[in-house]
Amino acid sequence: MKSWMPFEWIAALRFLREGRMQSVLIIVGVGVGVAVIVFMSALLSGLQGNLIKRTLSSQANIVVLPPEELARPQVSAEHSALLIQKQAQRLRSIDQWQQLRDRLQTWPEIAAISPVASGPAFAVRGDANKAITLVGIEPERYNRVISLTDRLTAGELRVGSGEAVIGIELAKDIGAAVGDKLRVTTADGSSETLTITGLFDLGNKAVNARNIYVGLRTAQTLLGLVGGVSNLDIALHDLDLAETVAQRIAGETGLTADSWIRTNAQFVTALTSQRVSSNVIRFFVGLSVAFGIASVLVVSVIQRSKEIGILRAMGATQKQMLRVFLLQGGIVGFFGSLLGSGLAWFFLVLWRLMARNADGTPLFVIGVEPSLVVISAAGASLVGILAALLPARRAARLDPVVAIRG
Repeated sequence: MKSWMPFEWIAALRFLREGRMQSVLIIVGVGVGVAVIVFMSALLSGLQGNLIKRTLSSQANIVVLPPEELARPQVSAEHSALLIQKQAQRLRSIDQWQQLRDRLQTWPEIAAISPVASGPAFAVRGDANKAITLVGIEPERYNRVISLTDRLTAGELRVGSGEAVIGIELAKDIGAAVGDKLRVTTADGSSETLTITGLFDLGNKAVNARNIYVGLRTAQTLLGLVGGVSNLDIALHDLDLAETVAQRIAGETGLTADSWIRTNAQFVTALTSQRVSSNVIRFFVGLSVAFGIASVLVVSVIQRSKEIGILRAMGATQKQMLRVFLLQGGIVGFFGSLLGSGLAWFFLVLWRLMARNADGTPLFVIGVEPSLVVISAAGASLVGILAALLPARRAARLDPVVAIRG
């Protein structure tokens, strides 16, 4: 029935079948190792994706700003020395921002660009007076950078003339709701009464307590930026390219370009440390799996030394015996990877059922990419083959006469 199979396959399967208990135990060991690697990788990917999503829910991937005004020299009266006095930064518009926007939109890395007129102001309602950030936007463009519509908790994203959308924390502080009015006043005395058309929650308490979104023209008028914008907010197709694209923008335009990676340096460092520690854990899990396979196959070589000697005496070559044990390692790794993938899927289903918020929604979304399973399966098979290399070489080098005499 198996006469069509090569000699190496027949011998490898027979050795595995005869040492059934050892084979099962090592396959389970490999399976547990693969399950840990796949589950941990999926969990880490989901956790980091959730953290990045929450962090970037209230900020653009890249923010393009006017260049800082240069410091001006001052002469000291006491020492008659030239001193450098740092220039106070005032609210300024980006020169020829329309042309810059159209130019950047042609870059393949950039998904969307939104012009923004942003500056400090005060929100007044009754006796309440709060310092806020007035943000003028074009809703359709802004939504492609920061999905404000999806973050509304009440009302709608309508920022026409005399309308505004405010954060839930600010609404609580000034005692306002959808349909109420508030007065916005800027530092130069410009003011306008606005009707609240919506409330948003961007997952950031400080932003929810500070930002008021109005129409772009309304903000331009109140902030004295008629026809201008204070910054361009950019969304990218690949978040990891943010710093590279920001440096390119700054180099080609002379403007200041801040990426989310730079503005959240400590957060990015924490993510990097998390990835490094995860890779170290996966390495040691893989190493323990390799030692497990190698130790079982070494024992198998010792136990079957007489059989190996007989096979050699019957004409089996060293290369054939080498391939026999390499096949055993590959088979153990492959079936262990299948078991491990199944266990990882079970653990992930269990996690989704148990890890939930108080309202019943998932704590965060975890998905397993098919490529991760394929890579883990291939990796486990390769580890099995490499782990079998030393026992295989030992089996191939056994002297038939010595092995038979035992």
